[in-house]
Amino acid sequence: MAKLEPADRLENGPFDVSELGILTPYLDFGSLRISPQPGITIKADVDDQSKRIVSLSLEQDGHRLQIQAFAATKSEGLWEFTMNAIAKGIAEQNGLAEIIPGVLGPELRVQTSVTENGKRFLRESRFIGVDGPRWFLRGVLTGPEIYQPETYSKLIALYRSVAVNRGDTALPPGELLPITLPTANE
Repeated sequence: MAKLEPADRLENGPFDVSELGILTPYLDFGSLRISPQPGITIKADVDDQSKRIVSLSLEQDGHRLQIQAFAATKSEGLWEFTMNAIAKGIAEQNGLAEIIPGVLGPELRVQTSVTENGKRFLRESRFIGVDGPRWFLRGVLTGPEIYQPETYSKLIALYRSVAVNRGDTALPPGELLPITLPTANE
């Protein structure tokens, strides 16, 4: 499948680490580099069984951007395939998923039924993705105002500030790139 990325990715991100200047400040999480910004809380999401960090959540003003980077080839993208697979999975769980246009290209608008404290409601989320050079960066936007233009713009800017370090290790396409915690001297 073709790579899906915004025409201005090289200028506005998300970036490959090779595209960053040496003086650009970033927190190093292994495959993900996060630009430190005021008001942003970064949390590592850990898989209970493997005890492995599987994603990072960047939180701001009650909204969350969850990010994951995956290995990809130089020529083929993963975002189109991933979008369709997520949409199928959501539909099988009686949720709603539709591909809509976004500022980065196609994205997936999702509504799932959730029960919290005995109350049932629809939770909305927005899946975004960019196919970079040898990597794919997926993001999930959640929060009460993700469809408000100002909130959406802030979350997209946060996503676009991320840099991916694919590394030189041979990995099959779709393999989650390793996420590590920064060391104390960073």
